[in-house]
Amino acid sequence: MRGMLLALWHYRHFIFGSIKNEFATRFARSRLGGAWMILHPLAQVAIYALILSAVLSAKLPGIDNQYAYAIYLMAGMLCWSLFAEVFGRCLSVFIDNGNLIKKMHFPRMALPLIVTGSALLNNLLLFTAILAVFGLLGHLPTVHILWLPLLALISLALAIGLGLSFGIVNVFMRDIGQIMPIVLQFWFWLTPVVYTTQMLPETYRDAFLLNPMTGVVMGYQNILVYDKAPDLSLLTYPILLGAGSLVLALFLYRRAGEDMADVL
Repeated sequence: MRGMLLALWHYRHFIFGSIKNEFATRFARSRLGGAWMILHPLAQVAIYALILSAVLSAKLPGIDNQYAYAIYLMAGMLCWSLFAEVFGRCLSVFIDNGNLIKKMHFPRMALPLIVTGSALLNNLLLFTAILAVFGLLGHLPTVHILWLPLLALISLALAIGLGLSFGIVNVFMRDIGQIMPIVLQFWFWLTPVVYTTQMLPETYRDAFLLNPMTGVVMGYQNILVYDKAPDLSLLTYPILLGAGSLVLALFLYRRAGEDMADVL
């Protein structure tokens, strides 16, 4: 473990440079360039704010704002988009970079770090856009926003641990790469992003807590929507599962790391 961390530290310039190059490549030959990093999330949250609330007139109990549903939805999407992007990219990170793995000598665990860094930057821009929209809607978060880094860390632990575990298996069994995007879609709808847990039948509410993202998403919503601290009792399970999945991913990598280059 110590050797891996030292190797990643020695290749830190490669990691940061790769994140920078990824963004530069994405907006190459674009007149607006990096401005699209702001325009894309702004367009997304504008759709939620203008259409879902203004047209559908959706309301939520406990929040006195005509755009309550848009605020609620954006809070959940901020959390889910970070998890889904990191999970989805970790699932195929070794396959997508197969040629690089064969041609260059570098710690392969740098690849998930590059993916995570890029996703974090995307999410930070989305967060900035959401705060701007919240300001326009007259709903600015309070000091409880300081809990968000902890919740983001839990989301990343789950996404990296589970994504890499399935991603390593995906190198040897490519069906995993076809199945997991479908699973991710079901996972989204089993997470209270577009609905509240109060809308569910009471007999099913406890079952939804078996989904580790339920507690994390509800934490985001408590902070950004209801201006209160997250329920820490709902975060114990996601923290334990996130830590366990990271250990599992490290174990699978050590067992299969040498064979992956041959398969790729």
